[in-house]
Amino acid sequence: MMLTLIDGERRHAIGAQFLDGGVQVDPADVEGALGWKLAPEGLCRGSVCIPVRDRASLVREGGLDLAALASLIGRPLALDAEERAAALGESAGDRATALHTLEAPDFTLPDLSGRMHTLSDHRGKKALLIAYASW
Repeated sequence: MMLTLIDGERRHAIGAQFLDGGVQVDPADVEGALGWKLAPEGLCRGSVCIPVRDRASLVREGGLDLAALASLIGRPLALDAEERAAALGESAGDRATALHTLEAPDFTLPDLSGRMHTLSDHRGKKALLIAYASW
Protein backbone atom coordinates (compact mmCIF):
# COMPACT_ATOMS: atom_id res chain seq x y z
CA MET A 1 0.00 0.00 0.00
CA MET A 2 1.02 3.60 -0.40
CA LEU A 3 1.05 6.39 2.16
CA THR A 4 1.08 10.10 1.38
CA LEU A 5 3.78 11.63 3.57
CA ILE A 6 3.58 15.41 3.84
CA ASP A 7 6.81 17.15 4.76
CA GLY A 8 6.31 20.91 4.78
CA GLU A 9 5.31 21.89 1.25
CA ARG A 10 6.35 18.54 -0.25
CA ARG A 11 4.22 15.42 -0.63
CA HIS A 12 5.71 11.97 -1.10
CA ALA A 13 4.04 8.68 -1.97
CA ILE A 14 5.89 6.01 -0.04
CA GLY A 15 5.40 2.28 0.47
CA ALA A 16 3.79 1.43 3.81
CA GLN A 17 2.16 -1.35 5.80
CA PHE A 18 -0.58 -0.56 8.29
CA LEU A 19 -0.24 -2.95 11.24
CA ASP A 20 -1.80 -2.81 14.72
CA GLY A 21 -2.62 0.90 14.53
CA GLY A 22 0.91 1.78 13.45
CA VAL A 23 2.59 2.30 10.12
CA GLN A 24 5.77 0.71 8.87
CA VAL A 25 7.35 2.49 5.92
CA ASP A 26 9.80 1.32 3.30
CA PRO A 27 13.36 2.37 4.31
CA ALA A 28 14.34 3.13 0.69
CA ASP A 29 11.30 5.41 0.30
CA VAL A 30 12.18 7.21 3.57
CA GLU A 31 15.68 7.84 2.27
CA GLY A 32 14.33 9.16 -1.04
CA ALA A 33 11.68 11.36 0.59
CA LEU A 34 13.42 12.64 3.71
CA GLY A 35 17.08 11.81 3.17
CA TRP A 36 17.33 9.65 6.33
CA LYS A 37 19.01 6.24 5.97
CA LEU A 38 19.33 3.48 8.55
CA ALA A 39 23.03 2.68 8.91
CA PRO A 40 25.02 0.63 11.44
CA GLU A 41 25.91 3.85 13.33
CA GLY A 42 22.27 4.97 13.50
CA LEU A 43 19.79 6.97 11.48
CA CYS A 44 21.86 9.17 9.17
CA ARG A 45 21.32 12.04 6.74
CA GLY A 46 24.50 13.34 5.16
CA SER A 47 27.14 13.68 7.87
CA VAL A 48 24.57 13.80 10.69
CA CYS A 49 23.79 10.52 12.49
CA ILE A 50 21.32 9.97 15.32
CA PRO A 51 22.13 6.94 17.47
CA VAL A 52 19.32 4.37 17.59
CA ARG A 53 19.48 2.91 21.09
CA ASP A 54 16.42 0.66 20.74
CA ARG A 55 16.70 -0.59 17.17
CA ALA A 56 13.80 -3.04 17.69
CA SER A 57 11.38 -0.13 18.27
CA LEU A 58 12.38 1.47 14.94
CA VAL A 59 12.95 -1.53 12.70
CA ARG A 60 9.94 -3.82 12.30
CA GLU A 61 9.26 -6.68 9.92
CA GLY A 62 7.41 -4.32 7.57
CA GLY A 63 10.08 -1.63 7.53
CA LEU A 64 10.66 1.41 9.74
CA ASP A 65 8.04 2.37 12.32
CA LEU A 66 6.92 5.84 11.22
CA ALA A 67 6.10 7.09 14.74
CA ALA A 68 9.49 5.95 16.08
CA LEU A 69 11.23 7.55 13.09
CA ALA A 70 9.46 10.88 13.67
CA SER A 71 10.36 10.76 17.36
CA LEU A 72 14.02 10.04 16.62
CA ILE A 73 14.36 12.98 14.24
CA GLY A 74 12.51 15.24 16.70
CA ARG A 75 9.47 15.99 14.55
CA PRO A 76 5.81 15.73 15.54
CA LEU A 77 3.71 13.32 13.48
CA ALA A 78 0.03 13.54 12.54
CA LEU A 79 -1.23 10.26 11.14
CA ASP A 80 -4.57 9.30 9.59
CA ALA A 81 -4.28 5.60 8.78
CA GLU A 82 -7.79 5.51 7.34
CA GLU A 83 -6.88 8.16 4.76
CA ARG A 84 -3.38 6.71 4.35
CA ALA A 85 -1.81 10.08 5.03
CA ALA A 86 0.79 11.37 7.49
CA ALA A 87 2.31 14.80 8.08
CA LEU A 88 5.60 15.63 9.72
CA GLY A 89 5.65 18.91 11.62
CA GLU A 90 8.62 21.19 12.10
CA SER A 91 11.08 20.30 14.85
CA ALA A 92 11.06 22.37 18.03
CA GLY A 93 14.50 23.75 17.15
CA ASP A 94 13.39 24.88 13.71
CA ARG A 95 10.28 26.54 15.18
CA ALA A 96 12.34 28.32 17.83
CA THR A 97 14.76 29.63 15.21
CA ALA A 98 11.90 30.91 13.06
CA LEU A 99 10.21 32.59 16.01
CA HIS A 100 13.45 34.16 17.19
CA THR A 101 13.95 35.97 13.90
CA LEU A 102 10.29 36.60 13.07
CA GLU A 103 9.21 40.23 12.90
CA ALA A 104 5.56 41.22 12.73
CA PRO A 105 4.47 43.62 9.99
CA ASP A 106 3.91 47.20 11.08
CA PHE A 107 0.36 48.40 11.69
CA THR A 108 -1.51 51.15 13.53
CA LEU A 109 -4.64 50.59 15.64
CA PRO A 110 -6.58 52.61 18.21
CA ASP A 111 -6.72 51.65 21.88
CA LEU A 112 -9.97 51.70 23.88
CA SER A 113 -9.60 55.47 24.39
CA GLY A 114 -9.18 56.10 20.67
CA ARG A 115 -5.44 56.91 20.82
CA MET A 116 -3.56 55.48 17.84
CA HIS A 117 -0.63 53.12 18.47
CA THR A 118 1.86 51.92 15.87
CA LEU A 119 3.63 48.61 16.45
CA SER A 120 6.99 49.96 15.24
CA ASP A 121 6.88 52.52 18.09
CA HIS A 122 7.32 49.58 20.46
CA ARG A 123 10.20 47.80 18.67
CA GLY A 124 12.73 46.45 21.14
CA LYS A 125 10.12 46.29 23.91
CA LYS A 126 7.81 43.49 24.88
CA ALA A 127 4.26 43.99 23.62
CA LEU A 128 1.15 41.96 24.26
CA LEU A 129 -1.24 41.78 21.34
CA ILE A 130 -4.71 40.39 21.91
CA ALA A 131 -6.82 39.42 18.92
CA TYR A 132 -10.49 38.53 18.96
CA ALA A 133 -12.62 36.74 16.40
CA SER A 134 -16.34 36.21 16.71
CA TRP A 135 -16.57 32.87 14.95
